[in-house]
Amino acid sequence: MTMAVLGTGIMGSAMARNWLKAGEAVRVWNRTRAKAEPLAEAGAQVADDPAAAVDGADVIVTMLYDADAVARTLEAADDRLRPGALWLQMSTVGIEGAQRLADLAARYRLTYVDAPVVGTKEPAEQGKLTALASGPDEARDRVERLLRPVAAKVLWLGPAGTASRMKLVANSWVLAATEGVANSIALADALGLDGADFLEVISGGPLDLKYAHVKGALMMRREFPPSFPVNGALKDANLILAAGESAGVDLAAVEAARRHLDEVARQSHRDEDMSAMYLAARRAI
Repeated sequence: MTMAVLGTGIMGSAMARNWLKAGEAVRVWNRTRAKAEPLAEAGAQVADDPAAAVDGADVIVTMLYDADAVARTLEAADDRLRPGALWLQMSTVGIEGAQRLADLAARYRLTYVDAPVVGTKEPAEQGKLTALASGPDEARDRVERLLRPVAAKVLWLGPAGTASRMKLVANSWVLAATEGVANSIALADALGLDGADFLEVISGGPLDLKYAHVKGALMMRREFPPSFPVNGALKDANLILAAGESAGVDLAAVEAARRHLDEVARQSHRDEDMSAMYLAARRAI
């Protein structure tokens, strides 16, 4: 079986490596070829364009920035797509994006599985992501087997599109939690307190959250190596808010996170980790 992984950024490259370790034949493509070339040493075939990557592939994986990027990439390969091939669409594309891509899959007669993941760089590298999968029931067993090398947990959620809706719910929690940590660390700083003492206050109790310690440590050091970059988090925040508006839900915490992400993005922090939103909360940008 041949897999074509389109998009080898932080997440796509980690997943491709894990599939290679599991013995799959993997072709990779990325718009910036330099990001794909290191995978050649792990055994991947680096393609010059999407068409070469998907030519005859049994499985196509897309892990790209947004629905527009996914659609453009697949359309660039249209004459090489094999009818019946399984398409694991793993990018975060929102509700309308997921439907748009399902329609594209139908046009090319691909088996479309909407399968975004929950997790960031470290769990991706460790093969411990949580995969949210939805699509035709007859593809379920095959999809779950394919996802084992990259995901510690696979949740099958029903018809295609369900997983993308759940991804927005999960990421609303991620954004709200990070915004909460940023608020607390920034307030501690402003009041002359040590943010580490705040983390000790919640440590081991019902308010504790491992994520708070991970993101809080970055905020206190003011160092933001990308795990979930600001630009991606900002894109997801906009997708979540659009979903909330259409559903009549007031997502004030997500709106606060979006505003802080937008501020740090405009101050040259787009490619840094989303924990950089602390700088906006602290008014230190």
